[in-house]
Amino acid sequence: MPRENHDALTRARDRKLGEAIQILQELGFGSRQTNEVGGYTLLALINLKPVHAWADASDPLRGITPIIDFVSREYGVRYAPNTRETIRDEAVKHFVESGMLIRNPDDPKRPTNSGKTVYQVEPLALSMFRSFGSAQWKAKFDIYMASREEIRRELKRARLLARVPVKLQTGENLTLSPGGQNPLVKNVLEEFCPRFIRSGIVVYIGDTENKLIYLNSEYLKKMGVEIPSSAKMPDVVVHDTQRNWLLLIEAVTSAGPVDSKRRKELKDLFKGANAGLVFVTAFPDREIMRSFLNQISWETEVWVADDADHLIHFDGERFLGPYPDAQPQPHP
Repeated sequence: MPRENHDALTRARDRKLGEAIQILQELGFGSRQTNEVGGYTLLALINLKPVHAWADASDPLRGITPIIDFVSREYGVRYAPNTRETIRDEAVKHFVESGMLIRNPDDPKRPTNSGKTVYQVEPLALSMFRSFGSAQWKAKFDIYMASREEIRRELKRARLLARVPVKLQTGENLTLSPGGQNPLVKNVLEEFCPRFIRSGIVVYIGDTENKLIYLNSEYLKKMGVEIPSSAKMPDVVVHDTQRNWLLLIEAVTSAGPVDSKRRKELKDLFKGANAGLVFVTAFPDREIMRSFLNQISWETEVWVADDADHLIHFDGERFLGPYPDAQPQPHP
C-alpha cells in the first residue's frame, strides 16, 4: 500500500475510534466502556469500517470472536484470545444491560454461556448511530435517550418471558435461564422428584447462567456437607428425608452422565454426608441416552424424561438406593 494511502487509512481508523468513544461518552457509559476496547466493540457491532459514513451502520448478529476478527481485519488491532472476557465483561455486558444491545435475538432461549451467543444493536439505537455527524443527530439522540428506560424494560420483560418456570414440591416457584440443561432440570424437579422421592427437600439447583441460583447451604451443613465455591456440583441435589438419601442428579445436557469418574468426584464432594448417596443421570429421551450407554457408571440410576414413570438401574444388587461405599461413614 502506498504511504499516502496507509496514512489516510490510519487517520480514518483513528477518527472512527474517536467518534465511537465520543458517542459512548455522550450516552453516559463509564470509563471502562469509553476506552479503545469499548469503541472498537461498538464499531464491530454496527459493522462500521474506517472509510464508511455513520449512515452506513448496520446491525449484524455478532459474537465475541467475530468482534475480535472484525477489529483485526478492519482496524489492524489484534486482540489475543484471552481478551474475549474483557470485551464481554467491560463492554458488551454493559451495552446489553443498558438496552443498546440485544442478546441472542435470533434465539432468546439460547444459553448465555453458549459458544453460539450473538448480539445485535437495538433498532432505535441503530437509527441514532446512523445519524451521527448529520443535522439529525441531536433529535435522534434525544429520542433515543427519552426511550431508553422503556427499551430496557421491554427487553427485560422479553428475557423474563423466555425463562423456564419451575415449581418445587413445596409449592415454591422460581425461574431458570432458558436453554442448556434447564428444560431437563425442570422435568427432574416436576416429574422425577414427585414420582420417586417420597418426601423430598430440594437443597441445590444449578442454572445455566447462575450455578448457585438455589442453594440451601445451611441445610447441607447440617447434613455434614460443606461445598467449596469451586466445586463442580451436580445439576440437582435432593434430600429424601424419609429414607435419608441424598440424590445427586446430573442432567446429561450439561456435564454428561454419571460415569465412573464423575461418580467418584461426587462421592468425594459429599463424603461428609450423614445420608446415603444415590447417583442419577437424567436424559430427555432414549435416543440421547443410547449415545451415552457405554459411559454410564455401574451402581447408578438412569431416568428418561419422555418415559417418566420408569427408572433404569445399572446393576442388579439393589434398586434406587445407596450402595455400601456411598453410605454415611461412622465417625471414629
